[in-house]
Amino acid sequence: MLSFDDFAQKWSIDSAPLEPVAARYPFRLNGYFEGLITTREDPIWKQVVPDTREISDLSGFEDPLAEEELSVAPNLVHRYPNRVLWLVNDRCALHCRFCTRKRRWPDDDGSPQTPPDLKPALDYIARREQIVDVLLSGGDPLLLPEELLDEILRKLREIRHVQVIRIGSRVPCAMPGAVSQRLARMLSKFHPLYINIHFNHPAEITEASARACSTLAKAGIPLGSQTVLLRGVNDSQEILAELFHRLLAIRVRPYYLMQMDLTAGTAHFRTPLGTGLKILRMLRNRISGLAMPQFVVDLPGGRGKLPLLPNMIREINDRQMIVRNYTGHSCAYPLLRGEAEELKVEMARL
Repeated sequence: MLSFDDFAQKWSIDSAPLEPVAARYPFRLNGYFEGLITTREDPIWKQVVPDTREISDLSGFEDPLAEEELSVAPNLVHRYPNRVLWLVNDRCALHCRFCTRKRRWPDDDGSPQTPPDLKPALDYIARREQIVDVLLSGGDPLLLPEELLDEILRKLREIRHVQVIRIGSRVPCAMPGAVSQRLARMLSKFHPLYINIHFNHPAEITEASARACSTLAKAGIPLGSQTVLLRGVNDSQEILAELFHRLLAIRVRPYYLMQMDLTAGTAHFRTPLGTGLKILRMLRNRISGLAMPQFVVDLPGGRGKLPLLPNMIREINDRQMIVRNYTGHSCAYPLLRGEAEELKVEMARL
């Protein structure tokens, strides 16, 4: 991993204004992903380099999806009736500056991780037969010691009512060398198992990341991608068309295009809701239907993911969009200044 001082020296940037940012939200970047940067302020740079707006912008929430409030055991979030989110690791291949879980970023001093206590989460899942689907996330589950990840998967498979296991990971994209044949063979013991990978830009699809995805796909693991829509990174029809098409070519199905969560200090990445709707409308029938993801917003307060479809929206006014979530409850989603009219136009065109 690169230190922030080494990175700043290599790229000749003034680190002094950014040191308070990195002190609050630690910088983490590996040599592979750093090698994808071609120029300062390119789409890779913007995703990983600290920005003073992360601590000067007071909008948003430290925990936008209310994961701490919805935790039913250490690191176990129960939001939807039949599935749970288990945060099994607190370390990532890199720190994306728009991350929903910036509040959980550790100061990584290189010391070994303390193995988590698996029992509380496993006991909670085992006692509730309605839980049929477990999503492992973090941090990144694929960066756990292989023996520990094997143990977690094996113990989940011993719970008879757990039918599906999913893993959310950035590793095949951000640190593809960590995806070995041995890891893929281990994962293949626990089918049905799915992996959703976080790809944001065509520059992230390289020979190495394609090889990592191929290794997992050949082990029979279905792969999807959850792309976050980011201002100045991928918020254009041309970039996303290329990304989605190239993902299919490496056997990764575009799954979600995510409106960025309302995380504190990330408003400079946020696009108007109408932007995503407009891009997908322009891509419809111009790229394969297989390459078309669902445009989704994760509602604040832990109200769940909402596909942006006309029948889900009850009202759009100058300040907010009022939607109906999967339980039938109304929820207010704040709008940027001036975006209401564009959103109304785009929704009318669907």
